[in-house]
Amino acid sequence: QVQLVESGGGLVQAGGSLRLSCAASGRTFSGYVMGWFRQAPGKEREFVARISSSGATTYYADSVKGRFTISRDNAKNTVYLQMNSLNVEDTAVYYCAASLMPTSTPGGFRSWGQGTQVTVSS
Repeated sequence: QVQLVESGGGLVQAGGSLRLSCAASGRTFSGYVMGWFRQAPGKEREFVARISSSGATTYYADSVKGRFTISRDNAKNTVYLQMNSLNVEDTAVYYCAASLMPTSTPGGFRSWGQGTQVTVSS
């Protein structure tokens, strides 16, 4: 398994930007599909974006398409989520996760970080 640690969350005004990072430990990072999920208070954890092991393929939830960009640097064992044009509905705890298959369901991811809070003010 891979251990994951997110960073980069914080408070931002609507329309602003944040970049989340997720650092992974372990020598097999490049073999994992990496995903970002989020969970707002009282809501289910929802898929945000995923990226293939090579970084060649990305997939986004409709709610973030065109605003968020997922990327990875396998040499640094890190995956990123660049979030632009943030709105209050993006407020949530954001989690990165690792999977051995191209899936968008939380159950398909075997390793999870502890989460980082993103709060967007109006």
